[in-house]
Amino acid sequence: MTAQVRKNRTLKMLQKARNPDEILLATVSGIASTKPALINFFDKRVPAIDLITTKSFQIFPNTGNREPVITEPETGSFGNSVGLKNPGMEQAVSDMKKLRDTGIHKLLAVSVSASTHEDFITLVKAFEPYADIIELNFSCPHAAAGYGASIGCDPGIAAEYMKAVRDAVGNAFGALIFPKLTPNTADIGVIAAAAAAAGADGISAINTAGPEIYREPHSGEIILNNPIGGKGGQSGNWVRERALECIRTIRKAVGPELPIIGMGGVSTGHDAAAMKRAGANVVGIGSAFGRVHQKDWPAYIESIKSGALQILADIKSEYKDKENRYLSAEPSMKYQPYSIIKRTDHTEEISIFYLDGSMKCGPGEYAFIWIPGVGEKPFSIAEQNPLTFIVKRRGYFTHELLSRSAGDVLYVRGVYGAEVEIPEKRRAVLAAGGTGIAVLPSLADTLKKRGIGMSIYYGTSSEVEQQPLLKDKLSRFGSFTAVPDAGTPGKILDVLAAQETDLSDAACFFVGPEPFMYKAAALAFGNGADKSAVMLSMERPSLCGIGMCGECACGDRLTCRYGTFVSYEFLEKNAPELLI
Repeated sequence: MTAQVRKNRTLKMLQKARNPDEILLATVSGIASTKPALINFFDKRVPAIDLITTKSFQIFPNTGNREPVITEPETGSFGNSVGLKNPGMEQAVSDMKKLRDTGIHKLLAVSVSASTHEDFITLVKAFEPYADIIELNFSCPHAAAGYGASIGCDPGIAAEYMKAVRDAVGNAFGALIFPKLTPNTADIGVIAAAAAAAGADGISAINTAGPEIYREPHSGEIILNNPIGGKGGQSGNWVRERALECIRTIRKAVGPELPIIGMGGVSTGHDAAAMKRAGANVVGIGSAFGRVHQKDWPAYIESIKSGALQILADIKSEYKDKENRYLSAEPSMKYQPYSIIKRTDHTEEISIFYLDGSMKCGPGEYAFIWIPGVGEKPFSIAEQNPLTFIVKRRGYFTHELLSRSAGDVLYVRGVYGAEVEIPEKRRAVLAAGGTGIAVLPSLADTLKKRGIGMSIYYGTSSEVEQQPLLKDKLSRFGSFTAVPDAGTPGKILDVLAAQETDLSDAACFFVGPEPFMYKAAALAFGNGADKSAVMLSMERPSLCGIGMCGECACGDRLTCRYGTFVSYEFLEKNAPELLI
Protein backbone atom coordinates (compact mmCIF):
# COMPACT_ATOMS: atom_id res chain seq x y z
CA MET A 1 0.00 0.00 0.00
CA THR A 2 1.56 3.32 -1.12
CA ALA A 3 1.83 6.32 1.19
CA GLN A 4 -0.88 8.19 -0.70
CA VAL A 5 -3.25 5.21 -0.64
CA ARG A 6 -2.72 4.86 3.10
CA LYS A 7 -3.30 8.57 3.60
CA ASN A 8 -6.48 8.51 1.52
CA ARG A 9 -7.76 5.54 3.54
CA THR A 10 -7.09 7.36 6.80
CA LEU A 11 -8.79 10.54 5.59
CA LYS A 12 -11.79 8.52 4.42
CA MET A 13 -12.13 6.87 7.85
CA LEU A 14 -11.85 10.22 9.62
CA GLN A 15 -14.40 11.71 7.25
CA LYS A 16 -16.77 8.88 8.14
CA ALA A 17 -16.18 9.67 11.81
CA ARG A 18 -17.68 13.15 11.33
CA ASN A 19 -21.10 11.55 11.00
CA PRO A 20 -22.87 12.24 14.32
CA ASP A 21 -24.32 8.71 14.29
CA GLU A 22 -20.94 7.01 13.74
CA ILE A 23 -18.28 6.27 16.32
CA LEU A 24 -14.73 5.03 15.86
CA LEU A 25 -12.86 3.55 18.83
CA ALA A 26 -9.12 3.55 19.46
CA THR A 27 -6.57 2.27 21.90
CA VAL A 28 -4.40 4.96 23.47
CA SER A 29 -0.67 5.34 23.83
CA GLY A 30 1.01 3.35 26.59
CA ILE A 31 -1.89 1.06 27.50
CA ALA A 32 -2.75 -2.45 26.27
CA SER A 33 -1.47 -2.12 22.66
CA THR A 34 2.12 -1.72 23.82
CA LYS A 35 3.79 -4.70 22.10
CA PRO A 36 3.73 -5.89 18.47
CA ALA A 37 1.87 -9.07 19.43
CA LEU A 38 -0.73 -7.04 21.31
CA ILE A 39 -1.15 -4.71 18.33
CA ASN A 40 -1.84 -7.83 16.30
CA PHE A 41 -4.31 -8.94 18.97
CA PHE A 42 -6.33 -5.76 18.58
CA ASP A 43 -6.04 -5.92 14.80
CA LYS A 44 -7.21 -9.51 14.43
CA ARG A 45 -9.33 -10.20 17.51
CA VAL A 46 -11.01 -6.96 18.61
CA PRO A 47 -13.26 -5.98 15.69
CA ALA A 48 -14.74 -2.93 17.42
CA ILE A 49 -11.37 -1.17 17.61
CA ASP A 50 -10.77 0.98 14.52
CA LEU A 51 -7.46 2.66 15.39
CA ILE A 52 -4.55 1.10 17.28
CA THR A 53 -2.03 3.36 19.02
CA THR A 54 1.47 2.31 20.04
CA LYS A 55 3.36 3.36 23.13
CA SER A 56 5.55 6.47 22.75
CA PHE A 57 8.89 5.72 21.11
CA GLN A 58 12.07 7.77 21.47
CA ILE A 59 15.32 7.85 19.51
CA PHE A 60 17.14 5.68 22.04
CA PRO A 61 15.86 2.91 24.34
CA ASN A 62 14.46 4.05 27.66
CA THR A 63 14.17 1.71 30.64
CA GLY A 64 11.54 3.95 32.25
CA ASN A 65 11.01 4.40 35.96
CA ARG A 66 11.55 1.85 38.70
CA GLU A 67 8.43 0.03 39.87
CA PRO A 68 5.80 0.74 41.09
CA VAL A 69 4.78 2.65 37.98
CA ILE A 70 0.99 2.30 38.21
CA THR A 71 -1.39 2.54 41.15
CA GLU A 72 -5.18 2.42 41.56
CA PRO A 73 -6.16 4.50 44.62
CA GLU A 74 -9.86 4.30 43.73
CA THR A 75 -11.76 1.84 41.56
CA GLY A 76 -11.14 2.83 37.96
CA SER A 77 -8.95 5.83 38.85
CA PHE A 78 -5.25 5.36 38.23
CA GLY A 79 -1.96 7.11 38.81
CA ASN A 80 0.88 6.22 36.49
CA SER A 81 4.52 7.04 35.96
CA VAL A 82 5.91 4.51 33.50
CA GLY A 83 8.47 7.08 32.38
CA LEU A 84 8.26 6.55 28.61
CA LYS A 85 9.66 3.02 28.81
CA ASN A 86 10.30 1.91 25.21
CA PRO A 87 12.78 -0.07 23.07
CA GLY A 88 14.00 2.91 21.05
CA MET A 89 13.49 3.91 17.43
CA GLU A 90 15.61 1.25 15.72
CA GLN A 91 13.82 -1.68 17.33
CA ALA A 92 10.41 -0.04 17.09
CA VAL A 93 10.78 0.71 13.37
CA SER A 94 11.74 -2.91 12.80
CA ASP A 95 8.67 -4.03 14.76
CA MET A 96 6.34 -1.73 12.82
CA LYS A 97 7.78 -2.93 9.50
CA LYS A 98 7.09 -6.54 10.48
CA LEU A 99 3.54 -5.63 11.42
CA ARG A 100 2.99 -4.05 8.02
CA ASP A 101 4.66 -6.95 6.22
CA THR A 102 2.39 -9.45 7.96
CA GLY A 103 -0.72 -7.47 7.09
CA ILE A 104 -2.15 -5.22 9.79
CA HIS A 105 -5.61 -4.06 8.70
CA LYS A 106 -6.65 -1.42 11.22
CA LEU A 107 -5.41 2.15 11.21
CA LEU A 108 -2.11 2.41 13.10
CA ALA A 109 -1.07 5.47 15.09
CA VAL A 110 2.58 5.56 16.16
CA SER A 111 3.30 7.79 19.15
CA VAL A 112 6.70 9.50 19.37
CA SER A 113 8.37 11.56 22.08
CA ALA A 114 11.39 13.87 21.93
CA SER A 115 12.84 17.03 23.44
CA THR A 116 14.15 18.69 20.27
CA HIS A 117 12.79 19.59 16.85
CA GLU A 118 15.47 17.49 15.23
CA ASP A 119 14.62 14.35 17.18
CA PHE A 120 10.90 14.71 16.48
CA ILE A 121 11.66 15.08 12.77
CA THR A 122 13.93 12.03 12.82
CA LEU A 123 11.25 9.95 14.52
CA VAL A 124 8.46 11.13 12.24
CA LYS A 125 10.43 10.37 9.10
CA ALA A 126 11.49 6.95 10.41
CA PHE A 127 7.93 5.81 11.18
CA GLU A 128 6.18 7.41 8.18
CA PRO A 129 6.33 4.28 5.95
CA TYR A 130 4.42 2.27 8.55
CA ALA A 131 2.08 4.70 10.34
CA ASP A 132 -1.29 6.03 9.28
CA ILE A 133 -1.11 8.67 12.00
CA ILE A 134 1.93 9.86 13.93
CA GLU A 135 1.12 11.19 17.38
CA LEU A 136 3.56 13.82 18.69
CA ASN A 137 3.67 13.42 22.46
CA PHE A 138 3.55 17.03 23.67
CA SER A 139 1.88 16.06 26.91
CA CYS A 140 3.49 13.44 29.19
CA PRO A 141 3.15 14.97 32.70
CA HIS A 142 5.85 12.90 34.41
CA ALA A 143 8.60 12.85 31.78
CA ALA A 144 12.01 14.42 32.20
CA ALA A 145 12.43 18.17 31.73
CA GLY A 146 12.12 19.22 28.10
CA TYR A 147 9.64 16.49 27.20
CA GLY A 148 5.88 16.20 27.07
CA ALA A 149 3.86 18.78 28.94
CA SER A 150 6.73 21.28 28.92
CA ILE A 151 6.15 21.48 25.15
CA GLY A 152 2.36 21.27 25.16
CA CYS A 153 1.69 23.92 27.84
CA ASP A 154 2.85 26.85 25.73
CA PRO A 155 1.11 27.73 22.43
CA GLY A 156 4.25 29.29 21.04
CA ILE A 157 6.43 26.28 21.79
CA ALA A 158 3.78 23.80 20.58
CA ALA A 159 3.38 25.75 17.32
CA GLU A 160 7.14 26.01 16.91
CA TYR A 161 7.61 22.24 17.25
CA MET A 162 4.64 21.46 15.01
CA LYS A 163 5.82 23.89 12.30
CA ALA A 164 9.35 22.47 12.39
CA VAL A 165 7.99 18.97 11.79
CA ARG A 166 5.58 20.11 9.08
CA ASP A 167 8.24 22.12 7.25
CA ALA A 168 10.58 19.13 7.36
CA VAL A 169 8.12 16.59 5.94
CA GLY A 170 5.83 18.72 3.78
CA ASN A 171 2.14 18.35 3.10
CA ALA A 172 2.51 15.32 0.84
CA PHE A 173 3.66 13.22 3.79
CA GLY A 174 2.05 9.77 3.89
CA ALA A 175 1.06 9.83 7.57
CA LEU A 176 -1.19 12.36 9.24
CA ILE A 177 0.38 14.22 12.17
CA PHE A 178 -1.58 14.69 15.41
CA PRO A 179 0.03 16.40 18.41
CA LYS A 180 -1.22 14.97 21.71
CA LEU A 181 -2.08 17.71 24.17
CA THR A 182 -2.02 18.01 27.94
CA PRO A 183 -4.98 19.15 30.05
CA ASN A 184 -2.55 20.88 32.40
CA THR A 185 -2.91 24.29 30.85
CA ALA A 186 -5.20 27.27 31.37
CA ASP A 187 -6.62 27.11 27.83
CA ILE A 188 -6.08 23.93 25.83
CA GLY A 189 -8.04 25.48 22.98
CA VAL A 190 -5.32 28.10 22.40
CA ILE A 191 -2.71 25.34 22.25
CA ALA A 192 -4.80 23.29 19.81
CA ALA A 193 -5.47 26.28 17.56
CA ALA A 194 -1.77 27.15 17.50
CA ALA A 195 -0.83 23.57 16.57
CA ALA A 196 -3.52 23.48 13.87
CA ALA A 197 -2.29 26.76 12.37
CA ALA A 198 1.24 25.34 12.34
CA GLY A 199 0.19 22.39 10.20
CA ALA A 200 -1.32 19.69 12.45
CA ASP A 201 -3.64 17.32 10.59
CA GLY A 202 -5.60 16.70 13.78
CA ILE A 203 -5.44 16.80 17.57
CA SER A 204 -5.19 14.01 20.13
CA ALA A 205 -6.30 14.78 23.71
CA ILE A 206 -6.06 14.40 26.56
CA ASN A 207 -2.98 12.87 28.11
CA THR A 208 -3.02 12.20 31.83
CA ALA A 209 -3.73 15.05 34.23
CA GLY A 210 -1.51 16.04 37.11
CA PRO A 211 1.00 14.81 38.09
CA GLU A 212 0.02 14.08 41.67
CA ILE A 213 1.41 12.26 44.69
CA TYR A 214 -0.24 8.96 45.68
CA ARG A 215 0.23 7.58 49.19
CA GLU A 216 -0.45 4.08 50.46
CA PRO A 217 -3.03 4.49 53.29
CA HIS A 218 -1.49 2.14 55.88
CA SER A 219 2.10 3.36 55.68
CA GLY A 220 1.46 6.89 54.44
CA GLU A 221 4.37 6.36 52.04
CA ILE A 222 4.56 7.55 48.43
CA ILE A 223 3.80 4.66 46.07
CA LEU A 224 5.26 5.58 42.66
CA ASN A 225 8.98 5.71 41.96
CA ASN A 226 10.46 8.38 39.70
CA PRO A 227 12.90 11.32 39.63
CA ILE A 228 10.13 13.88 40.27
CA GLY A 229 9.32 12.82 43.80
CA GLY A 230 6.89 10.03 43.04
CA LYS A 231 4.37 12.14 41.18
CA GLY A 232 2.30 10.42 38.50
CA GLY A 233 -0.31 11.35 35.95
CA GLN A 234 -4.00 10.76 36.62
CA SER A 235 -6.06 8.64 34.25
CA GLY A 236 -9.36 6.82 34.35
CA ASN A 237 -12.54 7.90 36.10
CA TRP A 238 -11.21 10.98 37.84
CA VAL A 239 -10.23 12.75 34.58
CA ARG A 240 -13.44 12.03 32.66
CA GLU A 241 -15.12 15.40 33.18
CA ARG A 242 -11.88 17.28 32.56
CA ALA A 243 -11.38 15.35 29.32
CA LEU A 244 -14.88 16.21 28.09
CA GLU A 245 -14.33 19.86 28.96
CA CYS A 246 -11.03 19.86 27.04
CA ILE A 247 -12.54 18.24 23.93
CA ARG A 248 -15.36 20.78 23.88
CA THR A 249 -12.82 23.60 24.18
CA ILE A 250 -10.61 22.17 21.44
CA ARG A 251 -13.54 21.68 19.07
CA LYS A 252 -14.65 25.26 19.57
CA ALA A 253 -11.10 26.50 18.99
CA VAL A 254 -10.28 24.53 15.82
CA GLY A 255 -13.68 24.49 14.14
CA PRO A 256 -15.76 21.60 12.80
CA GLU A 257 -13.37 20.09 10.25
CA LEU A 258 -10.14 19.23 12.05
CA PRO A 259 -10.21 15.60 13.32
CA ILE A 260 -9.94 15.05 17.07
CA ILE A 261 -9.05 11.82 18.85
CA GLY A 262 -10.63 12.24 22.29
CA MET A 263 -9.78 10.20 25.37
CA GLY A 264 -9.81 10.34 29.13
CA GLY A 265 -11.88 8.23 31.52
CA VAL A 266 -13.90 6.39 28.86
CA SER A 267 -15.12 3.03 30.17
CA THR A 268 -18.78 2.76 29.06
CA GLY A 269 -20.99 3.43 26.08
CA HIS A 270 -22.31 6.50 27.91
CA ASP A 271 -18.75 7.82 28.22
CA ALA A 272 -17.96 7.17 24.56
CA ALA A 273 -21.16 8.87 23.40
CA ALA A 274 -20.43 11.86 25.64
CA MET A 275 -16.93 12.14 24.17
CA LYS A 276 -18.36 12.01 20.67
CA ARG A 277 -20.92 14.69 21.45
CA ALA A 278 -18.19 16.84 23.00
CA GLY A 279 -16.52 16.95 19.59
CA ALA A 280 -14.28 13.89 19.23
CA ASN A 281 -14.28 12.05 15.89
CA VAL A 282 -12.45 9.04 17.35
CA VAL A 283 -12.83 7.95 21.00
CA GLY A 284 -9.87 6.41 22.80
CA ILE A 285 -10.10 3.78 25.54
CA GLY A 286 -7.15 3.37 27.87
CA SER A 287 -7.08 2.71 31.62
CA ALA A 288 -10.36 0.78 31.49
CA PHE A 289 -8.45 -2.16 29.99
CA GLY A 290 -6.88 -2.60 33.43
CA ARG A 291 -10.32 -3.40 34.83
CA VAL A 292 -11.22 -6.09 32.30
CA HIS A 293 -9.79 -9.59 31.79
CA GLN A 294 -8.01 -9.83 28.45
CA LYS A 295 -10.28 -12.64 27.30
CA ASP A 296 -13.20 -10.20 27.57
CA TRP A 297 -11.59 -7.29 25.72
CA PRO A 298 -13.33 -8.06 22.38
CA ALA A 299 -16.81 -8.32 23.94
CA TYR A 300 -16.17 -5.36 26.23
CA ILE A 301 -15.16 -3.03 23.40
CA GLU A 302 -18.06 -4.22 21.27
CA SER A 303 -20.45 -3.43 24.12
CA ILE A 304 -19.03 0.10 24.39
CA LYS A 305 -19.43 0.68 20.66
CA SER A 306 -22.94 -0.77 20.42
CA GLY A 307 -24.03 1.10 23.54
CA ALA A 308 -22.63 4.40 22.30
CA LEU A 309 -24.32 3.94 18.91
CA GLN A 310 -27.66 3.31 20.62
CA ILE A 311 -27.27 6.45 22.71
CA LEU A 312 -26.20 8.55 19.72
CA ALA A 313 -29.22 7.25 17.79
CA ASP A 314 -31.39 8.05 20.83
CA ILE A 315 -32.46 4.42 21.33
CA LYS A 316 -32.19 4.74 25.10
CA SER A 317 -34.64 1.98 25.93
CA GLU A 318 -32.33 -0.62 24.41
CA TYR A 319 -29.16 0.47 26.20
CA LYS A 320 -28.44 -1.82 29.15
CA ASP A 321 -24.92 -0.83 30.32
CA LYS A 322 -23.71 -4.28 29.25
CA GLU A 323 -20.05 -3.25 29.52
CA ASN A 324 -20.34 -2.92 33.30
CA ARG A 325 -20.44 -6.70 33.62
CA TYR A 326 -16.82 -6.82 32.48
CA LEU A 327 -15.43 -4.07 34.71
CA SER A 328 -13.88 -4.94 38.07
CA ALA A 329 -15.90 -3.50 40.94
CA GLU A 330 -12.98 -3.05 43.36
CA PRO A 331 -9.41 -1.70 43.06
CA SER A 332 -7.02 -4.41 41.89
CA MET A 333 -3.77 -2.90 43.14
CA LYS A 334 -4.39 -2.52 46.87
CA TYR A 335 -1.49 -3.34 49.20
CA GLN A 336 -1.87 -5.38 52.38
CA PRO A 337 0.70 -5.04 55.18
CA TYR A 338 2.33 -8.23 56.47
CA SER A 339 4.90 -8.55 59.22
CA ILE A 340 7.81 -10.93 58.80
CA ILE A 341 7.39 -13.56 61.52
CA LYS A 342 10.42 -15.64 60.56
CA ARG A 343 13.27 -15.57 58.11
CA THR A 344 15.38 -18.59 57.21
CA ASP A 345 18.63 -18.10 55.34
CA HIS A 346 18.94 -21.06 53.01
CA THR A 347 22.25 -19.93 51.52
CA GLU A 348 24.10 -16.62 51.43
CA GLU A 349 22.01 -15.65 48.41
CA ILE A 350 18.63 -17.28 49.15
CA SER A 351 16.27 -16.65 52.06
CA ILE A 352 12.75 -17.77 52.94
CA PHE A 353 10.37 -15.17 54.39
CA TYR A 354 7.35 -16.26 56.45
CA LEU A 355 4.69 -13.57 56.90
CA ASP A 356 1.90 -13.20 59.45
CA GLY A 357 -1.07 -14.01 57.27
CA SER A 358 -2.24 -16.01 54.32
CA MET A 359 -3.10 -15.50 50.67
CA LYS A 360 -4.98 -17.93 48.48
CA CYS A 361 -2.93 -18.69 45.39
CA GLY A 362 -2.93 -21.39 42.74
CA PRO A 363 -0.22 -22.56 40.31
CA GLY A 364 0.28 -19.85 37.69
CA GLU A 365 -0.65 -17.00 40.03
CA TYR A 366 1.71 -14.59 41.77
CA ALA A 367 1.88 -11.48 43.96
CA PHE A 368 3.93 -8.29 44.20
CA ILE A 369 6.05 -7.36 47.22
CA TRP A 370 6.46 -3.61 47.75
CA ILE A 371 8.99 -1.89 50.00
CA PRO A 372 8.21 1.82 50.34
CA GLY A 373 10.95 3.99 48.88
CA VAL A 374 12.65 0.97 47.32
CA GLY A 375 10.29 -0.52 44.76
CA GLU A 376 8.33 -3.68 44.05
CA LYS A 377 8.74 -6.96 42.18
CA PRO A 378 6.51 -9.97 41.42
CA PHE A 379 7.12 -13.25 43.26
CA SER A 380 5.64 -16.72 43.21
CA ILE A 381 4.02 -17.75 46.49
CA ALA A 382 5.73 -20.79 47.99
CA GLU A 383 3.22 -21.35 50.81
CA GLN A 384 -0.26 -19.90 51.21
CA ASN A 385 -0.48 -20.17 55.00
CA PRO A 386 1.61 -18.67 56.40
CA LEU A 387 2.30 -16.55 53.35
CA THR A 388 5.78 -17.58 52.29
CA PHE A 389 8.21 -16.26 49.68
CA ILE A 390 11.57 -17.57 48.54
CA VAL A 391 13.89 -14.70 47.62
CA LYS A 392 17.16 -14.91 45.72
CA ARG A 393 19.54 -11.98 45.47
CA ARG A 394 19.38 -10.69 41.89
CA GLY A 395 19.46 -6.91 41.89
CA TYR A 396 18.74 -3.74 43.82
CA PHE A 397 15.26 -4.70 45.03
CA THR A 398 16.11 -8.22 46.21
CA HIS A 399 19.28 -6.88 47.85
CA GLU A 400 17.11 -4.51 49.87
CA LEU A 401 14.52 -7.21 50.58
CA LEU A 402 17.20 -9.53 51.90
CA SER A 403 18.20 -6.87 54.40
CA ARG A 404 14.78 -7.21 56.10
CA SER A 405 14.28 -9.41 59.14
CA ALA A 406 11.62 -10.61 61.60
CA GLY A 407 9.34 -7.77 62.71
CA ASP A 408 9.76 -5.71 59.55
CA VAL A 409 6.69 -4.99 57.43
CA LEU A 410 6.33 -5.89 53.76
CA TYR A 411 3.45 -4.81 51.56
CA VAL A 412 1.89 -7.38 49.24
CA ARG A 413 -0.69 -7.00 46.48
CA GLY A 414 -2.30 -9.70 44.43
CA VAL A 415 -2.93 -12.30 43.39
CA TYR A 416 -2.52 -11.94 39.64
CA GLY A 417 -2.63 -14.46 36.83
CA ALA A 418 -4.77 -17.59 36.76
CA GLU A 419 -4.44 -21.24 37.70
CA VAL A 420 -2.91 -23.50 35.10
CA GLU A 421 -5.18 -25.72 33.03
CA ILE A 422 -4.02 -29.25 33.77
CA PRO A 423 -3.54 -31.38 30.62
CA GLU A 424 -5.55 -34.61 30.55
CA LYS A 425 -2.81 -37.10 31.33
CA ARG A 426 -2.49 -40.06 33.68
CA ARG A 427 0.49 -38.72 35.61
CA ALA A 428 2.68 -35.62 35.94
CA VAL A 429 6.37 -34.80 35.95
CA LEU A 430 7.47 -31.60 37.65
CA ALA A 431 10.95 -30.12 37.24
CA ALA A 432 12.24 -26.86 38.70
CA GLY A 433 15.55 -25.06 38.69
CA GLY A 434 16.72 -22.76 41.49
CA THR A 435 14.06 -20.67 43.24
CA GLY A 436 11.56 -21.75 40.57
CA ILE A 437 10.74 -24.51 43.04
CA ALA A 438 8.54 -21.96 44.85
CA VAL A 439 5.87 -22.63 42.21
CA LEU A 440 5.70 -26.37 42.85
CA PRO A 441 3.84 -26.69 46.20
CA SER A 442 0.60 -25.17 44.90
CA LEU A 443 0.93 -27.13 41.66
CA ALA A 444 1.58 -30.41 43.48
CA ASP A 445 -1.39 -29.78 45.77
CA THR A 446 -3.66 -29.16 42.76
CA LEU A 447 -2.48 -32.35 41.07
CA LYS A 448 -2.94 -34.40 44.25
CA LYS A 449 -6.54 -33.18 44.64
CA ARG A 450 -7.21 -34.48 41.12
CA GLY A 451 -5.74 -37.85 41.93
CA ILE A 452 -2.74 -37.40 39.63
CA GLY A 453 0.48 -39.04 40.74
CA MET A 454 3.70 -37.16 40.19
CA SER A 455 7.47 -37.27 40.14
CA ILE A 456 9.34 -34.13 41.20
CA TYR A 457 12.83 -33.13 40.08
CA TYR A 458 14.78 -30.19 41.46
CA GLY A 459 18.05 -28.73 40.28
CA THR A 460 19.68 -26.95 43.21
CA SER A 461 21.94 -24.04 42.47
CA SER A 462 24.56 -24.68 45.12
CA GLU A 463 26.42 -27.51 46.80
CA VAL A 464 26.24 -25.39 49.98
CA GLU A 465 22.56 -26.13 50.54
CA GLN A 466 22.20 -28.36 53.59
CA GLN A 467 18.77 -29.51 52.45
CA PRO A 468 17.05 -28.82 49.14
CA LEU A 469 14.39 -26.13 49.25
CA LEU A 470 10.90 -27.39 50.18
CA LYS A 471 12.06 -31.02 50.19
CA ASP A 472 10.00 -32.00 53.24
CA LYS A 473 6.80 -30.56 51.81
CA LEU A 474 7.21 -31.75 48.22
CA SER A 475 8.28 -35.26 49.21
CA ARG A 476 4.76 -35.85 50.52
CA PHE A 477 3.31 -35.51 47.02
CA GLY A 478 5.48 -38.04 45.20
CA SER A 479 9.06 -39.07 44.51
CA PHE A 480 11.47 -36.16 45.00
CA THR A 481 14.89 -36.04 43.36
CA ALA A 482 17.31 -33.16 43.93
CA VAL A 483 20.64 -32.78 42.13
CA PRO A 484 23.17 -29.94 42.66
CA ASP A 485 24.26 -28.25 39.46
CA ALA A 486 27.90 -28.57 40.50
CA GLY A 487 28.90 -26.00 37.92
CA THR A 488 26.77 -27.54 35.17
CA PRO A 489 23.46 -25.65 34.92
CA GLY A 490 20.48 -27.94 34.34
CA LYS A 491 22.28 -31.10 35.46
CA ILE A 492 19.01 -32.35 36.94
CA LEU A 493 17.64 -32.66 33.40
CA ASP A 494 20.10 -35.41 32.61
CA VAL A 495 18.70 -37.34 35.54
CA LEU A 496 15.14 -36.65 34.41
CA ALA A 497 15.88 -37.81 30.87
CA ALA A 498 17.40 -41.04 32.15
CA GLN A 499 14.61 -41.84 34.60
CA GLU A 500 11.59 -40.68 32.55
CA THR A 501 12.18 -42.63 29.35
CA ASP A 502 8.52 -42.62 28.31
CA LEU A 503 6.59 -39.38 28.83
CA SER A 504 3.77 -40.08 26.40
CA ASP A 505 1.34 -40.50 29.31
CA ALA A 506 2.61 -37.55 31.34
CA ALA A 507 1.86 -33.88 31.73
CA CYS A 508 5.16 -32.05 32.17
CA PHE A 509 5.55 -28.84 34.18
CA PHE A 510 8.85 -26.98 33.99
CA VAL A 511 9.77 -23.97 36.12
CA GLY A 512 12.97 -21.94 36.17
CA PRO A 513 15.11 -19.82 33.85
CA GLU A 514 13.83 -19.92 30.29
CA PRO A 515 16.92 -21.71 28.85
CA PHE A 516 16.43 -24.39 31.51
CA MET A 517 12.77 -24.82 30.55
CA TYR A 518 13.46 -24.95 26.81
CA LYS A 519 16.10 -27.63 27.33
CA ALA A 520 13.70 -29.54 29.58
CA ALA A 521 11.01 -29.35 26.91
CA ALA A 522 13.36 -30.67 24.23
CA LEU A 523 14.28 -33.62 26.45
CA ALA A 524 10.61 -34.28 27.15
CA PHE A 525 9.76 -34.35 23.43
CA GLY A 526 12.63 -36.75 22.88
CA ASN A 527 11.02 -39.08 25.40
CA GLY A 528 7.57 -38.96 23.87
CA ALA A 529 5.84 -35.99 25.58
CA ASP A 530 3.07 -34.14 23.74
CA LYS A 531 3.79 -30.47 23.08
CA SER A 532 0.30 -29.58 24.28
CA ALA A 533 1.06 -31.31 27.60
CA VAL A 534 4.39 -29.57 28.23
CA MET A 535 3.71 -26.51 30.37
CA LEU A 536 6.35 -23.83 30.92
CA SER A 537 6.13 -21.22 33.68
CA MET A 538 6.82 -18.07 31.65
CA GLU A 539 7.49 -15.56 34.38
CA ARG A 540 7.77 -12.56 32.09
CA PRO A 541 8.54 -9.07 33.44
CA SER A 542 5.41 -7.65 35.02
CA LEU A 543 4.96 -4.00 35.97
CA CYS A 544 1.27 -3.64 36.76
CA GLY A 545 -0.32 -7.10 37.08
CA ILE A 546 -3.65 -5.90 35.65
CA GLY A 547 -3.13 -5.87 31.87
CA MET A 548 -2.37 -2.18 31.29
CA CYS A 549 1.38 -2.15 30.62
CA GLY A 550 1.59 -5.24 28.40
CA GLU A 551 5.09 -6.12 29.63
CA CYS A 552 4.18 -9.69 30.58
CA ALA A 553 2.93 -10.66 27.10
CA CYS A 554 3.71 -14.16 25.83
CA GLY A 555 2.76 -13.69 22.22
CA ASP A 556 -0.60 -11.96 22.48
CA ARG A 557 -1.48 -13.47 25.87
CA LEU A 558 -0.89 -11.58 29.13
CA THR A 559 0.40 -13.82 31.89
CA CYS A 560 -0.95 -11.38 34.49
CA ARG A 561 -4.42 -12.39 33.28
CA TYR A 562 -4.02 -15.95 31.96
CA GLY A 563 -1.35 -17.15 34.38
CA THR A 564 2.33 -17.88 34.01
CA PHE A 565 1.98 -21.46 32.74
CA VAL A 566 1.90 -21.62 28.94
CA SER A 567 1.98 -24.75 26.81
CA TYR A 568 4.93 -25.28 24.50
CA GLU A 569 2.42 -25.78 21.68
CA PHE A 570 1.01 -22.28 22.29
CA LEU A 571 4.47 -20.70 22.37
CA GLU A 572 5.52 -22.46 19.17
CA LYS A 573 2.46 -21.14 17.34
CA ASN A 574 2.13 -17.70 18.89
CA ALA A 575 5.52 -16.63 20.26
CA PRO A 576 8.26 -18.61 18.49
CA GLU A 577 10.69 -15.74 19.08
CA LEU A 578 10.67 -16.60 22.80
CA LEU A 579 11.92 -20.11 22.09
CA ILE A 580 15.17 -18.98 20.44
